[in-house]
Amino acid sequence: MSSAALVVLLSSAPVLAASGLPTGWEALTFPKVRARTAYEWSPSSGAVRAVAEKSASGLVRRLALPVAEAPVLRWRWAVAGTVPGGDERTRKGDDCAARVYVTFQYDPKRAGLGTRLKYAAVKAARGEHPPHNALIYVWANKLAAGQDLPSPYTKRARVVAVRSGDSAAGEWRAEERDVLADYRRLFGEDPPPYSGVALMTDADDTKGRAEAWYADLSLSAR
Repeated sequence: MSSAALVVLLSSAPVLAASGLPTGWEALTFPKVRARTAYEWSPSSGAVRAVAEKSASGLVRRLALPVAEAPVLRWRWAVAGTVPGGDERTRKGDDCAARVYVTFQYDPKRAGLGTRLKYAAVKAARGEHPPHNALIYVWANKLAAGQDLPSPYTKRARVVAVRSGDSAAGEWRAEERDVLADYRRLFGEDPPPYSGVALMTDADDTKGRAEAWYADLSLSAR
């Protein structure tokens, strides 16, 4: 088993940075969204707690690792409830109490000229390329568990409903996904290396509120 067979991204007893959040995680913000979701480490639950009040932002842990070395993503999460009025099938309702993003490194060899020009412009403005593609594992509002669809914002991201509805609200749930298999099924190709994993709780589109907890996040070999 290689040294990359287990990558602990979020443990129940992390080293905390000056921000009060687990070391290695940083804010993920969006230029057009001023109100940011509040993230904090909750010692009592051993988890990152997220509260969105008409807001959107995330936490990201950057990676550079071949997906085949650690294709199995595991985590635990809980939500206070789904987002009233939320509907991940539309831009107007694209809020979720809990999301786990997995992003993949931009590969210009797989992109057309238009995409290469667009990505070059983003890098010039922000200092880095956007991801090549992304998988977004969500606790869905409307989408049934097990269903998936393209993000309403970009065809380069696929939304996968791992949980749905309020029947398990307030309860911890443990999840496991085969990222390699999901990527091949949804994008029809082998993935480039990981570029990061992100957490996001948002309620900006619906102008509502959402609360969630994230814990014990890791990537491992099969």
